[in-house]
Amino acid sequence: QVQLVESGGGLGQAGDSLRLSCVAAGRTLSFDTMAWFRQAPGKEREFVAAISRAGGSTYVSDSVKGRFTVSRDNAKNTVYLQMNSLQPEDPAVYICAASTAGVTDRPTWYGHWGQGTAVTVSS
Repeated sequence: QVQLVESGGGLGQAGDSLRLSCVAAGRTLSFDTMAWFRQAPGKEREFVAAISRAGGSTYVSDSVKGRFTVSRDNAKNTVYLQMNSLQPEDPAVYICAASTAGVTDRPTWYGHWGQGTAVTVSS
């Protein structure tokens, strides 16, 4: 029923900024918690950030805290990940997720997943 489509990935240099977007099909999803995970080649999926339905509650992983910001626009059914000061450890496929639960870093709480958008970093 629900489709999540990410965009905004690309190639950046260390220190650059990128803004990822995730558009959710279906108005019900605008009431859900939405999150970002990432997965690098040969690595396990890693939680990045999550945001509540109204945007008042966010949870950002320690690895990106202070550099990445998550936000959403419910009128557009879109969640964003502003990525600043990209570092060599940031390259990965960034994956959008959504659930009807509260803000959490537990992947099992997210019932809907996108296909991801790739982010690469060069020096």
